[in-house]
Amino acid sequence: MCGIAGYVGGTADLPGMLDAIKHRGPDHQDLFEREEAHFAHARLSIIDTSVGASQPMEHGHTALMFNGEIYNFKALREEFEKQGAKFKTNSDTEVILWGYELLGETVFERLEGMFAIALYDFEKKKLVLARDRMGEKPLYWSLQKGMLVFASELKAVLASGAVRKEIDLESLNRYLLLDYVPTPYSMLKGVFKLEPATMLAFEGGEVRKRQFWHPPAQSVSLPFAEAKSRLEARIEKSVGEELLAADVPVGVFLSGGIDSSTIAYYAQKNSSRPIDTFSIGFDDPSFDESAYARAVARRLGSNHHEKIATAKDALDLVESIAEPLSEPVADASIIPTMLLSKFARESVTVALGGDGGDELFAGYPTFKAERYISLYQKMPGLMKAAARGFSDMLPASHGHFPLSYTLRKFLSATHDDPTKRHMEWLGSFPRAQRLAVAGGALEEIAEKENVFEHLKRYDQEMATQEPGNRLLWIYARSYLMDQVMVKVDRASMHYALETRAPFLNHPVVDYAFSLPYAFKHRGNTSKYILKELMRDKLPDTAVSRKKKGFGIPLAAWLSGPLRPLCEELLSPAALNHGLIDPAEARRLMDEHFSLARDNRKELWNLMVFQLWHARWMR
Repeated sequence: MCGIAGYVGGTADLPGMLDAIKHRGPDHQDLFEREEAHFAHARLSIIDTSVGASQPMEHGHTALMFNGEIYNFKALREEFEKQGAKFKTNSDTEVILWGYELLGETVFERLEGMFAIALYDFEKKKLVLARDRMGEKPLYWSLQKGMLVFASELKAVLASGAVRKEIDLESLNRYLLLDYVPTPYSMLKGVFKLEPATMLAFEGGEVRKRQFWHPPAQSVSLPFAEAKSRLEARIEKSVGEELLAADVPVGVFLSGGIDSSTIAYYAQKNSSRPIDTFSIGFDDPSFDESAYARAVARRLGSNHHEKIATAKDALDLVESIAEPLSEPVADASIIPTMLLSKFARESVTVALGGDGGDELFAGYPTFKAERYISLYQKMPGLMKAAARGFSDMLPASHGHFPLSYTLRKFLSATHDDPTKRHMEWLGSFPRAQRLAVAGGALEEIAEKENVFEHLKRYDQEMATQEPGNRLLWIYARSYLMDQVMVKVDRASMHYALETRAPFLNHPVVDYAFSLPYAFKHRGNTSKYILKELMRDKLPDTAVSRKKKGFGIPLAAWLSGPLRPLCEELLSPAALNHGLIDPAEARRLMDEHFSLARDNRKELWNLMVFQLWHARWMR
């Protein structure tokens, strides 16, 4: 795990770019400049920690650096050695270098793992960028007057001095709806995120892209028992590979839910000693799930590490989240994720987690809601109005997603298309509210309403799949990649901790999307096949407990200890940039503070934007 940055052609501030990503790699930082190529690398040593394996690394006519881990690098090394490769290190970096020499641009199709790669071919005078299949590792790029700038984080692109601090209003529109800016866009004009499973080549002043992997186009038919057995084999192999691909201590994030508990189970099964598991609890009992993690740890016999965080621990981080989030992502669970990452980093350098389980196996409550939306849509207009009126009459609560909040969110969707409906359920501001809260800023683009444009490519990739799997793929390519994984990457790398997601190793992803949707969501049971697989392996609380999520008591805090910060950030003086309407922000606050309506998501969305704007746009 590392940070990369650089440019080809032109002139930029390379030391400044390196300084912006050095937190991602505290073990070694280096600059490489030769001919047109200018590379900066910050290394967190995981595989072959020797100085000789540092990056950027040169071989023949190629220089390469990357962020991530290649889990099948040993098998590839053996294959390449038979073709004449002579290795000087034990690193996965050198394996990619030899792979490029032997296979050219097709090397990326052979890599299993998470990666953001930059290489320069001096013979062809060509820059090549590549991003892993599931978009686990970030990679931004921008073409500026014949110069291509790239980096692991947006802050390093800004540090180059090559791009203007100009907000893309269409991206602001997307952010207000989704709580993040989706790939391939960024919050800045002219700066983009490289799409997943995609290679970008910059040669002769031109950019071309090629997608090197697609998910299964159709689900297969096979007996459930056989499907469950094959799933187990793939998860166990993935966990084993990710556990072993490190020369440093490795642990497991353990929340006590089925996803992280599954990863912990197979990690312990693949280990000859008790694995290290880590969890964070809270002194607020309504949000504390540490007892469930302890129950799993006892069942598995892991060496469990637990920390109970106070409200002060969490609140002290709120004003600082713009630093790791150099692009706004309105996911309040970044706070406990930062606390957990800092805690785990005291003992290990790598942590495995359960991210991806919800998207592969239909774990979110929205998939259950989909069963009922058709009934609601068939209601006469008067009955729909009555239902909305009833939801408005329910008293607001600042508890953990109470009935009033859940029902209002369910009824707030304005689209008949399932994809658009789910994005509204997950996000904050539907169209009318976006236009109100952004005042006149969005007037010019209001008629375009292209906030779902980015989903077309992903929908086309699964055009021949059944509807349920198509919807899961949209989740994987939107909410998972651009919110969940961004949150985890930025929170963990802020403390130089590498996180890995065995569910997202592509053999597991390929297999999961080849399974019928009915194996994942059956009746009113989500994650059906995963629960059946783990039922006799984990405590009942891990398998059957209702999904709760990794959250904080945000709604209550906004009316309590976070209220002064909320009012400060959303005051007319702080909103003088003209992008957010002060009167609308005041209305949202007044409704929330008076318990007239639970506006936790909307207020957090605006607060994160304001924190980001104050830190990076001034």
